[in-house]
Amino acid sequence: MATVQDIAVSAAINLLSALAFLLAFAVLRLQPFNDRVYFPKWYKKGIRSSPKSSGPSVKKFVNLDFKTYLKFLNWMPAALRMPEPELIDHAGLDSAVYVRIYLLGLKIFVPIAVLSFAVLVPVNWTGKTLEDITDLTFSDIDKLSISNVPSGSLRFLAHIIMAYVFTFWTCYALYKEYSIISSKRLQFLASESRRPDQFTVLVRNIPPDPDESVSEHVEHFFCVNHPDHYLTHQVVYNAKKLAKLVEKKKSLLNWLTYYKTRHERNPKKRPRTKTGFWGLWGKSVDCIDYYTEQVQRINEEEAVERERVMSDPKAIVPAAFVSFKSRWAAAVCAQTQQTSNPTVWLTEWAPEPRDVYWDNVAIPYVQLAVKKLLMAVMLFGLTFFFMIPIAIVQSMASIDGIKKVLPFLKPLIDREGIKSIIQGFLPGIALKIFLILLPTILMTMSKIEGHTSLSLLDRTSAGKYHIFVLVNVFFGSIITGAAFEQLQKFLNQSPSEIPKTVGVAIPMKATFFITYIMVDGWAGIAAEVLRLVPLIMFHVKNTFLVKTEKDRELAMEPGSINVATSEPRIQLYFLLGLVYSVITPFILPFIIIFFAFSYVIFRHQIINVYDQKYESGAAFWPDVHRRVIIGLIISQLLLMGLLSTKSFAKSTPILLVLPIMTIWFHRFCKGRFESAFVKFPLQDAMVKDTLEKATEPNLNLKAFLQDAYVHPVFKGIEIDRPAAIDDEENNPLVSTKRNSRKSSKACSGGVTPEVILEEVTSYLS
Repeated sequence: MATVQDIAVSAAINLLSALAFLLAFAVLRLQPFNDRVYFPKWYKKGIRSSPKSSGPSVKKFVNLDFKTYLKFLNWMPAALRMPEPELIDHAGLDSAVYVRIYLLGLKIFVPIAVLSFAVLVPVNWTGKTLEDITDLTFSDIDKLSISNVPSGSLRFLAHIIMAYVFTFWTCYALYKEYSIISSKRLQFLASESRRPDQFTVLVRNIPPDPDESVSEHVEHFFCVNHPDHYLTHQVVYNAKKLAKLVEKKKSLLNWLTYYKTRHERNPKKRPRTKTGFWGLWGKSVDCIDYYTEQVQRINEEEAVERERVMSDPKAIVPAAFVSFKSRWAAAVCAQTQQTSNPTVWLTEWAPEPRDVYWDNVAIPYVQLAVKKLLMAVMLFGLTFFFMIPIAIVQSMASIDGIKKVLPFLKPLIDREGIKSIIQGFLPGIALKIFLILLPTILMTMSKIEGHTSLSLLDRTSAGKYHIFVLVNVFFGSIITGAAFEQLQKFLNQSPSEIPKTVGVAIPMKATFFITYIMVDGWAGIAAEVLRLVPLIMFHVKNTFLVKTEKDRELAMEPGSINVATSEPRIQLYFLLGLVYSVITPFILPFIIIFFAFSYVIFRHQIINVYDQKYESGAAFWPDVHRRVIIGLIISQLLLMGLLSTKSFAKSTPILLVLPIMTIWFHRFCKGRFESAFVKFPLQDAMVKDTLEKATEPNLNLKAFLQDAYVHPVFKGIEIDRPAAIDDEENNPLVSTKRNSRKSSKACSGGVTPEVILEEVTSYLS
């Protein structure tokens, strides 16, 4: 159980760590040779160029203007200065809405903290109950919690009233934010420049046809069912092996460039390596000759594999990107069922080209349900497997519990300073270490499930991470922590008394979460702005791989907002704030510092550093809203259960109203706002189409869409494409091998009911 002294030690360690990171960042960002590390977004936009200076050559690497060092914190107000509309134009709606999550946290918890400290802290402090309970481990911080209020006391009415106030305020803040962001999304989509995904749908589970190829089948189907609007399509190739060869060639080329650079710097000695694992054993060879030969071999394999993929009909999967002549037509197709059989010709909005996850587009649709079931089972097992390290972390958080169970460690633990470091710092850092590999595991599981876009992969992985955070980090820490701290009491009391002990112990876990907040939310966020790993990697690449300005641009690693891991992490802070706002308000200032600090840091990062991999138009916000609602409901249920252990069960009917009202509120917001995030209004689509036709009457849409959805490994290579259907009167016969259905009217202006009936019958059969 962490004491006030332990919390102070942890705060000092983490504040000093955060300050060290910020000072290092303030100095490093001013050095000319680090400019591309800390301002890569401006280089990507072509607005910024490498610093040039005359005079001593040292000025090219070190900033000698000492006046700039006096303003080392000016980046903070600069990050807050950019207006939000300009921020959206500069970084995109995804980035702007992401930082609004931190702003939402401030809007919710600052008023809640003021009320909690004004009303609940005095009520809890004057309760003086913990001092009368024997064999109970507690600290002075716990005297500020609800555990210090006597059982059956009317003081609990203050907690019930505050629970209602906090619920109403949270719902109000969520409603206003949902309304603002849905409006911003619609405005963003309406004002957005022309993009291929606005005209394109992804068609999956295309049924096989014995008489036609996939490409012919797609063209035939859409010419019949969308005769006035179909433009062109691009079939999907299973090019996984080819993509691996391309990636391997990039790696070999990097090594070849590296060894050539070494040789240029020391022409007298040619570099050598061994062909075995990591160059540790095997035959000794000349590095330049060896990698030149390897690149040539890969080039030959790549050419053979590319030819095989393009000529083999089996390499074409039953999926295609179908483009239309207007946004309106694409919206109709993407948001409607194409046939009476709901399992074939499945359509959805195509991701923007840079958002496509090509490995999964080639997965047959029938496999997706099985993959999702298997991953759900694996997630269940993984969640409960991680209970083991969570229990280990909680054992570190309870020194008194350790001494009771393992008394031989008492001499070491009682040493001056050791106890404060273990309880105040070690549990938080240990939990963070155990969670390092988790995001990679969850992302791999999401990829196996078969999602076709990077944005959807991020959102589904975030959903898994959120479940893990709820079950393991929150409930696991509370349950195992309560068991460790009150182990002796658990073993020596009657079973009927255990619920009461748990009810008292749960609020005391606030001290553990405070230590975790300081490690993860203070020092961890400060480390984000330092970008130590990208800094090292850039200089390594710049030294050994960079020969041209283009190489130097490729060496930059601006990174992006990782929604899959960062958003669930934020949700943990929402959950802790909502749960402990009534139970242990002392945690709230630590959470508010996290939200404020993170808001400044990430606003700076999206302005100067991050280059988003995709733009989803804030499609993740319904998930954010839902998870905050889940946290709110959990806080209400926990308060209800806690008060039932405090001989105040008559409060249950009163508190039961809160989760019911919260669920109703969520359903109301879902019906009111969520459609803006999953559907595109036909009215807006028609407005954009009409405006575009008026301003660009000679637009060649076919040329704009022609290569948009070609697999990256085929970029710049001529591949067979269907002819675009531009003018109905010039439409040729739809090429098909059906002898009985070669109607020249299929894609022409003379489509008759008989022709349509014949074609529909053929597809149903």
